[in-house]
Amino acid sequence: MLRLVWDVVEEIPSSKLLTLTDTALIKVILQHIAVRILLSGEDVCSLYGYIGSRTMLIRDMAESRLENCLLQKVS
Repeated sequence: MLRLVWDVVEEIPSSKLLTLTDTALIKVILQHIAVRILLSGEDVCSLYGYIGSRTMLIRDMAESRLENCLLQKVS
């Protein structure tokens, strides 16, 4: 399931990830995951904590992807 979290993070546009509040960011990721697999209440709580503890990393990754995209357009 953790691999799915990071797959979803990669699929969500960087610009969206960077504009959301922490709570909204977690909810969007959880919604994308819930479309793919059935989550129990326990799963949601565990994932909420996991994603919540990694919001800075998620934002750093999104910012890096956005910068790389911009650099490719300039080249």
